[in-house]
Amino acid sequence: MASDTLTTLATLVGARLKAAGMKLATAESCTGGWVAQSVTAISGSSEWFDRGFVTYSNDAKCEMLGVRTETLGAHGAVSEHTAREMASGALDHSDAGVAVAVTGVAGPTGGSPEKPVGMVCLAWALSGHPAESETRKFEGDRDAVRRQSVIRALQGLLERIGD
Repeated sequence: MASDTLTTLATLVGARLKAAGMKLATAESCTGGWVAQSVTAISGSSEWFDRGFVTYSNDAKCEMLGVRTETLGAHGAVSEHTAREMASGALDHSDAGVAVAVTGVAGPTGGSPEKPVGMVCLAWALSGHPAESETRKFEGDRDAVRRQSVIRALQGLLERIGD
């Protein structure tokens, strides 16, 4: 998937956020800030992007986003439960009205039968609404899994922000 796709999606996200008078926050683990990088590559993004959290470790998820240790203990870092708490935490710790969270196993190591390489959990939170989440299984190498995760994160924002 070409970087054109990321640019197009990020531009659309920015236009919709600006039209809605909203700002975005990101909470990322396996994508390492790639969602934030994609949106801030768009000129004028300071009007609609508030901040990004790269919370690779469990401690960072807890300290920076308020993910509960109980959630991590019961479900693990790669779970929809954790992704929802990450997205909600990004809202709570920012001036944003919408947030996206990504956590997963990008590979090539780290997978398990329950959580294979390519499994990614994403969540989106809008102020005043419960966070929504989904799990995807992406194919390819580490770069491909991460790129597909960023694309899906941006697509999910477009679905939730509206026209």
